[in-house]
Amino acid sequence: MSIILDGKATSNQIKEELTQEVATLKASGKRPPHLAAVLVGNDGASLTYVGSKVRSCEKIGFDSTLIRLEDTITQDQLLETIDNLNNDATLDGFIVQLPLPKHIDEEVVLHAINPAKDVDGFHPSNFGKMALGMETFIPATPFGIMELLRRYDLDINGKHAVVIGRSHIVGRPMSILLSNKGNPGNATVTLTHSRTQNLAEITKTADIVVSALGVPNFVTAEMIKQGAIIIDVGITRVPDENHPKGYVIVGDVAFGEVKEKASFITPVPGGVGPMTIAMLLQNTMLAYRRNQA
Repeated sequence: MSIILDGKATSNQIKEELTQEVATLKASGKRPPHLAAVLVGNDGASLTYVGSKVRSCEKIGFDSTLIRLEDTITQDQLLETIDNLNNDATLDGFIVQLPLPKHIDEEVVLHAINPAKDVDGFHPSNFGKMALGMETFIPATPFGIMELLRRYDLDINGKHAVVIGRSHIVGRPMSILLSNKGNPGNATVTLTHSRTQNLAEITKTADIVVSALGVPNFVTAEMIKQGAIIIDVGITRVPDENHPKGYVIVGDVAFGEVKEKASFITPVPGGVGPMTIAMLLQNTMLAYRRNQA
């Protein structure tokens, strides 16, 4: 039976630490950190996620701004909005919620964000600094996973980590962070993806498995070894007529069977998801400190 890596409780702890820091700032007459989110269109999942970010800001005392734009907006109009945010001295950081409508080039948009305000950590400048082990904004989900490992004091030094998925949002940065010098870190990493052959044979050798594939219940008990640490980044809505919402949230990992073999495991929901929002707030505080320096 595994120990649950409780992302919800850990994220609440981080938010409480930030709340106290904001209270100290306000008591000394300083303004609080300010985070903005740009939402294009009416994607249900994006609305939920951005709404959660705004509520989290308000709860810990951050200023927050939500900029909602129609999905018919042109790329040039969106870039103009980003330019205005780049030049807003009262704003410490902002995100552009993905995905964007198909007529807008996400790469062009992400490159247009001032790296000093890129609290999502997606700009090439910030990604490059992360790869070099320099201080920068780390993408919130990988940042959250590393913080979860750190706060549970899990030693991955010299261990074999297998990352499933190679996206620039999770998979690639995870492979870099796990292998970086530091604590947690110094793991030997294998980065796998949809074209990897004999994936199950590889995951069976892993001390740590991080799955960011987006395929429900993909990682089964047969694919992992006894005592492995399992990090489930996947989050998929699966239709369920018996559930009041008509669906259930399912991760990449077949939780019920895998938890019997794993030493530590993240649940879905309540694992990596809450940590992602907490570390976005942490990045905003980092941007604030730099802005005030």
